[in-house]
Amino acid sequence: MRYSKFLLVTLIALSPAVVKAQTADSVLNLQQCIDIAIKNNLDVKKSNILAQSAKIDNNQAKEYLLPSVNAQVDHGINNGRNINPFTNTYVNQSLTYGNYSLSGDLTLFSGLQNLNRIKQASLAYEAGKMDFQQAKDLVTINVITAYLQVLDNNELLSQAKKQLAVAKQQVDRLEILEKKGANKTPSDLYDLKGTYGDNQLSYVNAVSTLETSKLNLLQILNIPYRRGITLAPVDAQNLSKQTDASSETIYSTALNQLALVKAATLRRKSAEKAVSVAKGVLYPTVSLFGGIYTNYSSAAQRSVFRDSSVVNTGQYINTAAGQQPVLSTQANFDNRSIGYYDQFKNNYSTQVGISVRIPILNYFQNRNKVAKAKLDLETYKAVEENTRIKLRQDVEQAYLNMESAYNRFNALQEQVKAYAESFRIAEIRFNAGVLNSVDYVLAKNYLDRANFNLINARYDCYIYNKILDYYQGRLSL
Repeated sequence: MRYSKFLLVTLIALSPAVVKAQTADSVLNLQQCIDIAIKNNLDVKKSNILAQSAKIDNNQAKEYLLPSVNAQVDHGINNGRNINPFTNTYVNQSLTYGNYSLSGDLTLFSGLQNLNRIKQASLAYEAGKMDFQQAKDLVTINVITAYLQVLDNNELLSQAKKQLAVAKQQVDRLEILEKKGANKTPSDLYDLKGTYGDNQLSYVNAVSTLETSKLNLLQILNIPYRRGITLAPVDAQNLSKQTDASSETIYSTALNQLALVKAATLRRKSAEKAVSVAKGVLYPTVSLFGGIYTNYSSAAQRSVFRDSSVVNTGQYINTAAGQQPVLSTQANFDNRSIGYYDQFKNNYSTQVGISVRIPILNYFQNRNKVAKAKLDLETYKAVEENTRIKLRQDVEQAYLNMESAYNRFNALQEQVKAYAESFRIAEIRFNAGVLNSVDYVLAKNYLDRANFNLINARYDCYIYNKILDYYQGRLSL
């Protein structure tokens, strides 16, 4: 019982915070959408990972200039006939051995491979960063387009509501007149009811289209769909003029500003350095090497003096007293194993020298590597050129779309003004009973269609201008 009360009190205390969090989360502005999309987009994450991988490759290329140092320790047991590493003679026994070495080498010259590899990796890393930026730019453009599409559809829904309200008002008015018997033309009521039904259908379609555009935006953000989400408006009204720059100027700016073009150029330059690296294999490699070595063997022994004794040499000399044996003093030794530390210290040796490795014939691998590197370079040149051509085409298309949308927007502004005045007069005449329902419905439909087209044209102008801003490297919200 106490637990239930505690849980109830906790939920009541936390409910305002939960409601506040849900309310704050249900309203998103454009910058928040872009930040969420960049954070969640898998292509952006992949580009970032590839850029970090290229950074590691760049660091590794620099570290190839450092010397290579390696230590090796071998410990083992030999049984049976084997070589005593201490005396270098055959023995037939079980022995324990150990070899220790510390060696290093430093490349002094290798056809400038290391220096060219550093330049190649550095250019590839810069290209990776440009790819990462390009991925973020593409997500930004997609988010802006989808975001504005939602706002566009939201305005279309508002316009559909207004049209529905106008049609409902006329239907209600005619129904009152019909009940009072003051409706001169009964068909007017049914004509207006038909128009009201069309407006209801337009409203339903507008709601569906709006939710579909929200779903598309949230999928780009890679977050679950929420029907109640709303978007903060943007200033899409100020469309008094189109961009001042020409398509050629925008293209020239894009060549210098766009991450996509920079990435293609950097990869082509990196491929050029790859050719230099491949050519470096054809030259001799000069290296400085050195090492420290020592070893241990359980079979290693040394003789240790024990005592001395007088022994008969087996020779005799003649004396007056007769033959006498020749005696000598003999030193006696014991074989004792040499200690581990003593062997480690006494077997110490060093080595230093210069190595020159000259490639003469290696199945023509090196020359084939050069040939393949040159082919890769041609591929990257083609990619760079294709990127420039595609960019020019995209800029020209976007510029033409912008001009068309802007001209359509200006024309529709005048059309809306004309149809609005025409509908105002038609409504007055229809209410006065001097205009039939057919002409009234036509005037209303003309105005409704013009308002829908004006909303679409306004957002088209905004979107295409943002795309041109992106090409000029000045994409702003």
